[in-house]
Amino acid sequence: MLLEVRDLHVEFHTRDGVAKAVNGVNYSVDAGETLAVLGESGSGKSVTAQAVMGILDIPPGKIPQGEILFKGEDLLKLKEDERRKVRGAKMAMIFQDALSSLNPVLSVGEQLGEMFIVHKGMSKKDARAKAVELMDRVRIPAAKERVGQYPHQFSGGMRQRIMIAMALALEPELIIADEPTTALDVTVQAQVMDLLAELQRELNMGLILITHDLGVVADVADKIAVMYAGRIVEQAPVHEIYKAPAHPYTRGLLDSIPRLDQKGQELYAIKGLPPNLLAIPPGCAFNPRCPMAQDVCRTDVPPLYEVTESPVPRSSACHFWKECLHG
Repeated sequence: MLLEVRDLHVEFHTRDGVAKAVNGVNYSVDAGETLAVLGESGSGKSVTAQAVMGILDIPPGKIPQGEILFKGEDLLKLKEDERRKVRGAKMAMIFQDALSSLNPVLSVGEQLGEMFIVHKGMSKKDARAKAVELMDRVRIPAAKERVGQYPHQFSGGMRQRIMIAMALALEPELIIADEPTTALDVTVQAQVMDLLAELQRELNMGLILITHDLGVVADVADKIAVMYAGRIVEQAPVHEIYKAPAHPYTRGLLDSIPRLDQKGQELYAIKGLPPNLLAIPPGCAFNPRCPMAQDVCRTDVPPLYEVTESPVPRSSACHFWKECLHG
């Protein structure tokens, strides 16, 4: 197994109390496999990824318990200088806002080349040549002429390609892509996702794709983990999720996707708002918004039940997963 996250908890200590952002997350991804992590804003997707990468702000963040195993080694037990050697070289992250993630006063060539100078000890001239190679690899036209340009001189789609190039620079074994298609046109989104999938196959990388858009992951993910209020509420192979969700929240997300056969009808939306992480409701955190909620949902936190009616391994944190599956 390439990456395995076990019982991960992340808290943020604030003036108003302790915000429990991640509450016992478990997931895994292997070489060449794509895991999509879905959920609304505030569900804990990005915080989990930041904990995996070791880029959480501590304090106010804190990891009170859990394990993050990369090829069997617990990253949480490494010293910071050892953790730094893992970042970039063995695992890398693509951030959602390329313009704010790139340094506006350095050329893209300098930012791409820095990886090779720091990790490989290359000269500036050789690092610049590698930067051109990377830009060619992610299909940025006229890379040799544009390597000296600055982030604001590129379109949104081209900036995202530069972010992908930075993540790929040292050919890591795992890439975490945090909303990599946010604010991009639909056609550009498709190009970026196709590029990621192609590079993943070429390098046999593990890929964790963080998104709130079920439409983005349909063709690229192998399995899906749905998060709500810091917990994974459903895990399943991608086609099983689309065919028959076993959690009301997953069903709500699927029903919220606009469909061509519902032209003129009002779009479905999940009622209410995600819970305040300073005061997560007792029982199932989704119960105030759930159309299937009963008394047990308001008192007992559901474990991740094994969905025994599935032909493949999958799980759901719903007391009434059978009813949801056949609903």
